Amino acid sequence: MKESVYIGSNPAAQPDLQQLVHEVALGDKEAFAAVYDAVADFVLGVVRAVLRDQAQSEEVAQEVLVEVWRTAPRYRPERGTAINWILTLAHRRAVDRVRSVEAAAARDTKAALLEHQPAYDEVTEQVETRLEREQVRRCLRTLTELQRQSVTLAYYRGLTYREVAEALSLPLGTVKTRLRDGLIRLRDCLGVTV
Repeated sequence: MKESVYIGSNPAAQPDLQQLVHEVALGDKEAFAAVYDAVADFVLGVVRAVLRDQAQSEEVAQEVLVEVWRTAPRYRPERGTAINWILTLAHRRAVDRVRSVEAAAARDTKAALLEHQPAYDEVTEQVETRLEREQVRRCLRTLTELQRQSVTLAYYRGLTYREVAEALSLPLGTVKTRLRDGLIRLRDCLGVTV
């Protein structure tokens, strides 16, 4: 399968691209220069159609032509023409760039959102805490005086059963009973399920 790429009006002077790619595969730098001259505009056109950004298109086109130099030994003439192989490389590389740019933008957007989102909503947290406190106060008012004193000393001041008994001048068993009964009433009032 013989293939030629013609630029300009003198087709007889143009090299056989398939043969040039074969020579590039063997490391021929002059053959690569000829391939470059023959396909650079086509590669840039394909890439630019996908990317629509001149600077990125030029960068990707250069990457494609370097890829042609590196991967020329992989070119198989039985699978298609050399120009189609090169333009396929160009299209794939351009699509990869679009995907890469989109993925980077999505990552940046997600990171920016995470940085600006508070770990929790402070206003909601304050309101909930205030409501919970008010509910606890309301439920504490339903306890007897001895139950309220026992619970307050034990849970708000951190005293042990013995210290609560000493502070209230009551027997230890009475304090334990009042605490247990007070906590049960609090649990029921607060709607806590066990």
